[in-house]
Amino acid sequence: MGKLIFVGLGLWDECDLTLRGLEEARKADKIYAEFYTSVMGGLNLKHLEELIGKSILVLSRKNVEENPHESILQEAQESNVVFLVPGDPLISTTHVDLRLRALERGIDSRIIHAPSIISAAPSICGLANYKFGMSVSIPFPEASYFPESPYLAVRKNRFRGLHTLVFLDIKADASRYMTVNEGLEFLIHFDRKKRRQILRDVVLVGVARVGSPEPVVHADFVDNLISFDFGPPPHMLMVTGKLHFKEAEALVKLAGAPKKILEI
Repeated sequence: MGKLIFVGLGLWDECDLTLRGLEEARKADKIYAEFYTSVMGGLNLKHLEELIGKSILVLSRKNVEENPHESILQEAQESNVVFLVPGDPLISTTHVDLRLRALERGIDSRIIHAPSIISAAPSICGLANYKFGMSVSIPFPEASYFPESPYLAVRKNRFRGLHTLVFLDIKADASRYMTVNEGLEFLIHFDRKKRRQILRDVVLVGVARVGSPEPVVHADFVDNLISFDFGPPPHMLMVTGKLHFKEAEALVKLAGAPKKILEI
């Protein structure tokens, strides 16, 4: 009887793979990976294969979400299969769905955890993890799809004094990665449309390439942050709620926020 082991790759490159994850990968009969749920800016697939000592088959979104029974689940019926995913496994619902499908087929599964942007982004700028409300994802605007739900969730969190972690869209197949600036444009659009002005006098934090040797972290008010150059992906955005004085101090000292936030 086979098994399916979800192994997190962490945030930046192959060095984020844990020793336990490396051990499981080296013992596996087959190794799959996906890179459509997140981008690891420093990852070199060839170096990762050399580190593990085995070849890795990279799956597309369609392979994982629509036809897993033709690849990964079929192999896991009889073999020990490792599925490498960016960040921490099962943060993405697509991985939860795959694990449930494995369960339905009687396939045993396990998780090897790794660093996640969900904890790393707040930590790198000094925001308290326990003060975050519902997270949101901003999609690339399309002619027929321009949802206001991300903005409404941010507004709800703001009214409750909570911070918001804002995921920015990724279209890996097209090499399109939403920037902090594009995410801000999305929120500004609805803020003006709703005439709520929830972004007025609010500190926002943008981060880029968290987990790399030189991450970028910058906090400011929206009119200034919108023009800041965060460089290559991946990017993440945070909208702050009610700041504790230690959080405000951390944003000034760790993220370059204007000192006037100490008086808000």
